[in-house]
Amino acid sequence: MEDIFISLGVFAAAFGIVYVAVTAKNRERLAMIDKGMNPFENKKVKSNTYTLLKWSMLIIGLGLGVFIGSLVATYTELQEEAAYFGSILIFGGMGLLVAFLMSKKQSIE
Repeated sequence: MEDIFISLGVFAAAFGIVYVAVTAKNRERLAMIDKGMNPFENKKVKSNTYTLLKWSMLIIGLGLGVFIGSLVATYTELQEEAAYFGSILIFGGMGLLVAFLMSKKQSIE
């Protein structure tokens, strides 16, 4: 019986979030029309060209961290959770650092 209430609560929360988002967007468009603006005009979105580089280096670092963590957990007396957690954080951070240095080098040239 309690499972039904939990499921209904989750669906009600999801519906509420979607409803609020849709009505807020509608109100924003109506306010733009009232001010004489075109709400459907293509907005220029400034994209970060290094976002893909950053995410790819982060994911490579996380994968390398999982691999190294499994090696450390297998061949040492460390706790398995500590080996995985520490190596994932270290190699993920190193991946972000490498992505930053690569983007900095590209922007200088």
